[in-house]
Amino acid sequence: MDEKTNSTILRVIERAPQWLRHDLEAKEAGVRARAEETLAAMIADALASNAPSSDSTTGR
Repeated sequence: MDEKTNSTILRVIERAPQWLRHDLEAKEAGVRARAEETLAAMIADALASNAPSSDSTTGR
C-alpha cells in the first residue's frame, strides 16, 4: 500500500463518528456488520475521491 492510500485510510478512521466506533465494538453481529459496511464505504469513497479520473476522454 502506498503512502497516499495509507494516509487516506488513516484519515477516514480518525474522523469516524463516535456511533460508528461504538457499533464496531458491538456484540450483536448485525450491528457490527452494519458498522463495518459503513466504514468500508467511507474508506472506498475517500479512496475514489483521491484517485485520478480514469475517464479523461469525457471530461468527467
